Amino acid sequence: MLDITTRARSAAVALLTGVAIFATSSATAQNFPNQNVRLIVPVPAGGVTDTMARIVGQRLGELWGQTVIVDNRPGGNYGVGAQAVSRSPGDGYTLLVAPDSTFTANPALIAKLNYDPKEFTPIIVLCRASPVLVVNPSIQAGNVKDLIAFAKSQPGKLNYGSYGVGTYAHLSMEDFKQRTGTDIVHIPYRGAAPASTGLLAGDISMLLLNLSSIEAHEKTGKVKILAAATEKRLAARPDLPTIAESGVPGFQTSVWFALWGPPNMPRELVAKIHADVAKVLDLPQSRDFFKANAFERVDLSPQKFGELIESDLKHWSTLIKAVGAKVE
Repeated sequence: MLDITTRARSAAVALLTGVAIFATSSATAQNFPNQNVRLIVPVPAGGVTDTMARIVGQRLGELWGQTVIVDNRPGGNYGVGAQAVSRSPGDGYTLLVAPDSTFTANPALIAKLNYDPKEFTPIIVLCRASPVLVVNPSIQAGNVKDLIAFAKSQPGKLNYGSYGVGTYAHLSMEDFKQRTGTDIVHIPYRGAAPASTGLLAGDISMLLLNLSSIEAHEKTGKVKILAAATEKRLAARPDLPTIAESGVPGFQTSVWFALWGPPNMPRELVAKIHADVAKVLDLPQSRDFFKANAFERVDLSPQKFGELIESDLKHWSTLIKAVGAKVE
C-alpha cells in the first residue's frame, strides 16, 4: 500500500503533468499556424464543396499570414480525401472540407468505409445550401399537388435525376415517393452539373437542386421551381412554399458543408480555428457570396456541430434502410 507521502507525490506529478499538457495545448493554439495549412477536399475542382474551400482558404490565408493550400482528392464516395485526413496528425495543419453525407450518409450506405467517421474532430459548419424541387416545363404541374396528381395518374412515366446513389437528391426523392405513394423512376448522374443539363434537355422530369444553380433558368422559362425542399421557407425566396406546406407533411431535406480535423485535436486549437473561420465567414464579401448563391450561414459551436452530425446520421440512416440504398 502506498504511504501518504507517496500518494501526495503521485498526485502532485499528475497535477503537474496535466498543467504541462494544458500549457502546451494553449501555446500550440496561440502560435497556430506557423506553416502552410492544407485543406483536403474529397471532390474534383468546381462545385460547392471546392468553391467553399477556396473562398475560406483564401481568406484564412490573409488572416493567418500563411498559405492555405486546397488539395482535391476525389474518389471513393469522399473516402480518399477523408482517409488522408484521418491519418494526419492532430496539429491542425491538415483539415477536411466536405459535404455532410461524408459523415451522415456514408456510414449507412457503405458496408466497409476506409475511414472511421467517429474519429474526426468537428470544427465548424461552413454553410447550408437551399435545395428546391425543379421540374422541366414540359411537365404539366404548376405546384407540388399537381405534380403528385400527375405522377399518380401515370405511374412510372415520370423520372427524377440525382447526383448518384446515396446523394440527398436521390434519398430525399425516394422519401418523397414513399410519402406521396408515387412511382417515379430514378436516373442517377455523376454530379449536379450533368443532372442539371439533363433537366434542361428534358431527359429527366424533375430534380432537387440548390436554388442558385437553377434560378436563372427559371427566369427564361427553361424550368419551373415548384417548392423549397427545406424545413422552412428560404430567406432568398419567402414567396416559395415548402414541399411540406404543399401537401407532403413532414418532408424536408438539407445539405451542408463543413470543416473537420483529424482525430485527437486539442480543444484549444479547435476553438482557435473555429473562431478564425467564423471571422472569415462573417466578412462582407463572404456574406455577399452566400446571398448570391442562396447559401445560409450556420452558426454552431463545435459541440453543437457534433450534435448536428448525430441527428442527421440518424435521419439519413433510417431513410437509407427504408429505401434499401447501397454503395458497393
